[in-house]
Amino acid sequence: MTVRIHTNLAGVTEEEFVAVHKHVTTGGPPKGLIFHSSGPVDGGWCVVDFWESRQDYDAALPRVQQGIAASGVTMQGPPVIEEFPVYETIQP
Repeated sequence: MTVRIHTNLAGVTEEEFVAVHKHVTTGGPPKGLIFHSSGPVDGGWCVVDFWESRQDYDAALPRVQQGIAASGVTMQGPPVIEEFPVYETIQP
């Protein structure tokens, strides 16, 4: 089942996000990623992704953790993650 994952990253700047993102997307997007978007929010950075399944999202997490470590970014607490099942998506 397709899921939307909304992640708030407290204290993360654009520069830090870009550094991590470069590592995560080396070799192409993770398996199962349908749509990715991100942008600044008060006090950090927000990511909204659509995945083919929660299992695909979970499988990509080590890749994200490796990207954080490789980029030298220090997280300011755990991410706040919200998930909901997606009834439909429309891609023009």
